[in-house]
Amino acid sequence: MSETITLTAADGHSCPAYVARPAGTPKGGIVVVQEIFGVNSHIRSVADGYAAAGYLAVAPSTFSRAGQASLELGYAEADMKQGFGLKTAVEELPAPGVLADLQAAIQWAAQAGKVGIVGYCWGGLLTWRAACTLKGLSAAAPYYGGGMTTPDEAARKPQVPVLAHFGDQDHWIPLDTVEAFKKAQPGVTVHVYQANHGFNCDQRGAYNEAAAKLARERTLAFFAQHVG
Repeated sequence: MSETITLTAADGHSCPAYVARPAGTPKGGIVVVQEIFGVNSHIRSVADGYAAAGYLAVAPSTFSRAGQASLELGYAEADMKQGFGLKTAVEELPAPGVLADLQAAIQWAAQAGKVGIVGYCWGGLLTWRAACTLKGLSAAAPYYGGGMTTPDEAARKPQVPVLAHFGDQDHWIPLDTVEAFKKAQPGVTVHVYQANHGFNCDQRGAYNEAAAKLARERTLAFFAQHVG
């Protein structure tokens, strides 16, 4: 069962979020963090997948603070340009910015028990930041977080177990920066796949079924260990 709810952050900002509920009692909660393309059909399907695996899944709109809460983009070049512009606008907001909305999503998901967070692309970066700065999480699984392997981000200290996924053919995240991140974060489990950026998304040309399947299996096992 799915629905759209409204989350309210600590600063009073209202943020819509897609919710997918499991058939039975939830094992726990999972916050799903969008790419730069909005809470589109792909992100909703990811949330549905976690609900099918037994979790209460919530996907907040991280574009809401840019005035584009309901925007859904595809994966063409024009969509990428628009999404990148919105991401840049949100990133330029005063701290904590969009992290306040993720905190609200975590608190909402906690009705199901322990909470994990998973995010893709920009959402992977936000997932990493959430693991290092937000409260109420038990685990975090960033996928190809753009910017996550920069020295400033790699210097952060995660407060919960982190499982990170990268592709060795990702021209947005050079492999040498992934190796540097691994050295800086020996406590983080890092998996590198023979795949491109966006390998998890079956609506993108970069989709890699084998890598996506293995990453999902690993992430589900990780959440089963730390969330429920």
